[in-house]
Amino acid sequence: MPLPRRLDPELLDELPGNDPRARRARRDLERVNSLFGQTRLMARLLAANYGREAPRTLLELGAGDGTFNLHVAQRLARRWPRVHALLLDRQNIVSEETRKGYAAIGWTVETITTDVFEFLGRSPPSPVDIVVANLFLHHIAPDRLAWFLERTAAMTRLFVACEPRRTKFALRVTRLSWIVGCGEVFLHDAIASVRAGFQGTELSDAWPDHPAWRRREHEHGLFTHCFSALRV
Repeated sequence: MPLPRRLDPELLDELPGNDPRARRARRDLERVNSLFGQTRLMARLLAANYGREAPRTLLELGAGDGTFNLHVAQRLARRWPRVHALLLDRQNIVSEETRKGYAAIGWTVETITTDVFEFLGRSPPSPVDIVVANLFLHHIAPDRLAWFLERTAAMTRLFVACEPRRTKFALRVTRLSWIVGCGEVFLHDAIASVRAGFQGTELSDAWPDHPAWRRREHEHGLFTHCFSALRV
């Protein structure tokens, strides 16, 4: 029987950015992203979908401290020079060190501190070449997902998301995250993330049904669910 999608509150969403437990959870997330090759996967999906011409602007939704997008940018900088990265999150926790990391590869960075629904609710949202989301869409309730994706589609040429895969196997393995040194906040939120994750064509079905969009939804590895939509 398929695992039903269930949204539970995640602890990191409620903790102040400077809380020691929040900093520990972000370090755990960065380590797990590295372990599963998430930045390599995102960079490959972006390069494969967008083509040779470098984008001018790239927006990450739910960017957190900006380190995930920085690691993706470092993989793409030689192919895509001088990109302007916009990092959207409810908290402004991008460090000066991370900003210097973008400058070192020739990218510029801008933080947008706001709620993503408020940002997308602006009419019309400011256009950007690419929108990315890593482990973010699973926070969105089913009754709001279609609106969210419709508004995202209205502002970009390419959207790419990497999300938790919602399976019983992934849930069992996630409960063992403590083995690789992850703390209690990460463990709680990782379990919640899998329960709220995606499978099958759930994201494609919620994306605007228009022939201008080429959609692809697929599994990667054991735990990741990928979605991309390119305006053709």
